[in-house]
Amino acid sequence: MKPEAKAFTLIEVLVTVVIVALLVTAGASAWGWSRNRGEISVSTANLHHLATANLAYAADHAGYFCPAQEPFNLRRWHGSRKQSSDEFEATGGFLSPYLGNDRRLETCPLMKRILVGKVSFEDGAGGYGYNATYIGGTPDDTYSPASLGDIPYPSRTVMFTTTGFSREEGTQEYPFSEPFYAPSPDGGIAHELQPSVHFRARGKALVAWCDGHVSQEEPFIFRETNFYGGDNQKASIGWFGPAEENGYWNPNSRAALEGWKKP
Repeated sequence: MKPEAKAFTLIEVLVTVVIVALLVTAGASAWGWSRNRGEISVSTANLHHLATANLAYAADHAGYFCPAQEPFNLRRWHGSRKQSSDEFEATGGFLSPYLGNDRRLETCPLMKRILVGKVSFEDGAGGYGYNATYIGGTPDDTYSPASLGDIPYPSRTVMFTTTGFSREEGTQEYPFSEPFYAPSPDGGIAHELQPSVHFRARGKALVAWCDGHVSQEEPFIFRETNFYGGDNQKASIGWFGPAEENGYWNPNSRAALEGWKKP
């Protein structure tokens, strides 16, 4: 006589379902963590590529870094356009010839997942921003870049960072890494700027310094809102390091000259 098959009890079924759900959740979490770690590695490599390209540009131009922009706003470090109403073409920037055969930088994969719809008006910068205030330009002349000789401590002076700009419609690309304040030509401070450093690498910003190395920096100050209705706190956009003398953006600040650690 064939024995009867034992049926599962309701408790056994529920326990099985819970175990399967936990395994699926753990697997998805591990996959998400691994993907995020890989994206941070790619973005770090992109920034290192940018810094290396800019150092190569300086080697070919008597020590002067790549300009951040030109007076007519038709060409920037990351691209060019025929008229101000056009979008920037990513292969026509000052730095483009130093970015490999395709003359463009790969967009930060972390940024790709944040952008929603057609929000950006600065496509082509890849989600990275240049220190235009002190490296791609100077307080004396927005369109004249600094030289290697102007940077006493390259390892403590910002060249590029992960950036974004918060608007009411969402986070968009932004090609400049803004310091805390707009400097005046006499070395003073004019007014506070809108932040653009984006802390999207698991709560940290990726920073390429003027010696070419890349680090992860924690946020120091956030401003909740900006002039365009964006929520900087929610978007994880702010600044790192000390605000005094524009901190690590300014190659002649106390922070850059002496180093600084958050208390």
